[in-house]
Amino acid sequence: MSDPAQDVDLSNDWPDVGVVLVTHDRPVLMRAALDSILAQDYPGRIHVVVVFDRTEPDGSLVRATEEARRVSVITNTRSPGLAGARNSGVMAFDTELVAFCDDDDTWLDGKLTAQVRRLSATHGARFVTTAMRVDWGAKSVERVVGREMVTLDDLARSRMAMLHSSSFLFKRLAMLEEFGLVNESLPRSMAEDWDLLLRAARVAPIAHVDRPLVGIRWGAASYFNEAWRDKNEAHAWLLDRHPEFAADRTGAALLYGKLAFGHAALGERTEALGWIRRCMARRPLERRWALALLVLFGVPASWIQRELNRRGHGI
Repeated sequence: MSDPAQDVDLSNDWPDVGVVLVTHDRPVLMRAALDSILAQDYPGRIHVVVVFDRTEPDGSLVRATEEARRVSVITNTRSPGLAGARNSGVMAFDTELVAFCDDDDTWLDGKLTAQVRRLSATHGARFVTTAMRVDWGAKSVERVVGREMVTLDDLARSRMAMLHSSSFLFKRLAMLEEFGLVNESLPRSMAEDWDLLLRAARVAPIAHVDRPLVGIRWGAASYFNEAWRDKNEAHAWLLDRHPEFAADRTGAALLYGKLAFGHAALGERTEALGWIRRCMARRPLERRWALALLVLFGVPASWIQRELNRRGHGI
C-alpha cells in the first residue's frame, strides 16, 4: 500500500520552515542537533533560530548569508525555561510553518520533507508529528503509533510519548490564532508538549508520519528525568484544565497512576496510596499503580524509571 503523502507533488511550492532550537548549557549536543536540521533534504528554505535560555548566545552559529539554510541566535525574552524559550523562537519568525527540536535530539534523514508532504496531503490539518527512535547509550528502540491520525480522544487516553516535541511541525498562524502558544505556567515547562498537543487536537486531529524520523536521547541527558515534584504539579495541572481526562476512565487512570508513582518516588506515602486507590477504582489494569506500590515497598523509583527508559518507555 502506497503512502498517500508520498504521492503529493508540491513542485516548487515548498513553504518556508522556521525551526526553534532551544538550548541551555549543552553546546556539543546542540551543535549535533543543529547539524541534523541543516542536513535535511528539504527543497524549501529552512531558518533555524537557536534560542539561548539563561545562557549567553553563541554568535559563531550565525549563517545569515545563505538563502536556503539560515541560522540566527537570540536570547529567551519571555519566561525562563523551555516553554518561554520556544515562544520566543516562534515569535521571531514570519514563516508559514514552525518546527521544534530539543538541543539533545536529532532529526533523521527525510524528516522534514515527509512531514510537509503529510501536512499538504491532509485536509484541514494544522499540526503534524512523526514516530521516534529512542537512544539509550548504545541501545535504540523505535516507538511508532500504528496510525496516521491522532485525535483528542487518543491523547486523553494515552501520553503517546512517541509524539515527541522534537517531531512537532505546525502552521504558525494556527498556533497564534487557534490553539495558542506553548503554556508558560507549567512548572519547569513539564508536560507542556502534551498540553500543546491536546489544545491543537481540539482544533483538528494531528496528522502523523508513523516512521521514526527523530532521534531522542533519554537518560542522563534529560533535564527532567527524575523531577518528581514538578511532574506531580504538572499532572495535577493537566487534570484541572483538561476535562477530557476526567471524562475517560483510561485517561483518568493514566494521570492518577502518574501521580501515585510521583508521590511514591518522593516518599509521600499517604498521598501515593490515595492516588493508587483512585487509579485502581478507575482502571485496575493500569500498570502505574502497581509500580507505585513497588516503590512504597522499597524498589527505587530511579531504577524503575531507568529500566523503562531503556525499553523506550516512561512512567
